[in-house]
Amino acid sequence: MDFELTDEHKMFREAIRNFGQKEVAPVMEEAEETGVFPRQLFKKAGEQGFLCPRYPVELGGGGGDKITECIMVEELNRVNAGIASSLMAQSGLATQPIYNYGSEEQKEKYLIPAIAGDMVGAFGLTEPNSGSDAASIKTTAVRDGNDYIINGTKIFITNGPFCDYVILAAYTDPTKRGEGINLFIVEKGTPGFSVARKLDKVGNRSIETGELVFEDCRVPAKNMIGEKEGGGFEQLASTLLSGRITYGARCTGVAQAALELTVQYAKERVQFGKPIIKFQNTRFKLAEMATSVDVMRTYTYRVAWMYSEGKDVSVEGPMVKLFTSELLQKLLGDAMQIHGGYGYMMEYPIQRFWRDGRLFTITEGTSEIQRMVIANRLGY
Repeated sequence: MDFELTDEHKMFREAIRNFGQKEVAPVMEEAEETGVFPRQLFKKAGEQGFLCPRYPVELGGGGGDKITECIMVEELNRVNAGIASSLMAQSGLATQPIYNYGSEEQKEKYLIPAIAGDMVGAFGLTEPNSGSDAASIKTTAVRDGNDYIINGTKIFITNGPFCDYVILAAYTDPTKRGEGINLFIVEKGTPGFSVARKLDKVGNRSIETGELVFEDCRVPAKNMIGEKEGGGFEQLASTLLSGRITYGARCTGVAQAALELTVQYAKERVQFGKPIIKFQNTRFKLAEMATSVDVMRTYTYRVAWMYSEGKDVSVEGPMVKLFTSELLQKLLGDAMQIHGGYGYMMEYPIQRFWRDGRLFTITEGTSEIQRMVIANRLGY
């Protein structure tokens, strides 16, 4: 296997890195302080093919593979994990179900504008009483003529407070656990669809995350993704599997940023008459951190390559999410320890990566769920 990036991958990495420094870095501090996402980034990223780099050029995408998407995710997370998360949701969860399973009309109306950054999407699965057990959602969609009447509540929804549409999971047949789920596209402004509240978070503060409520929300039947009732659970599984590989790149980007910040701090911080990077304990920790980042990146790209080649990654995808997110926790802990008391101060950026990275073992499938999926797939 060739572990070298192609020339196209390298050119894309340079371009998205420049985008991160030019467009994301200048606006991230205000976004972190106010909790308001700089929405203009969707359009700017879309114009350059950075927003959804894996979709075909004829749809407005970048025409790249899964590795291309992982490069985008890694580079943006090196700058700011919160802003990266909003853009990631657009490139994956909020568009992939339409791309893979949607009608031509749905692709024309929602997918193409989303790829261009003209529309912002969200993905509504998690509910107040349904997280890891996705099949236990309570949201329902009842057929009424040419429409479906949707009732339910979704929580922890990235881009929820300002999205133009949300891809919503709901039961069309609650008697069929899991199998009776369908996905629906619900537009902003649809009567009965409201944002109950915007959530205040410990980290990833530049994401706008919300609780969405649907009360007798009437949605056209043509907005159901797929041609028949049922089958939505398989659509969810496929979408989440792709996202778990992407999360490896997210963890790698945060880890790379933390390593760079910590090396720089260790060179500048003087104790006992010399920079602390001269002490063996510090150097050994940094060596372990560098090793971790390299292994995280290599494994993520390997599985991304497998995914692009059409190979079965139903085991490897959860492995990527589990391995990189758990390893990241140790790496961030070591980075904070090397920073000492200054690392705990808000004026030092390492604390932001520490707060942001803590989420990664929880969202889009907890580490416990990843272990369960891996064990089941391996027949343990």
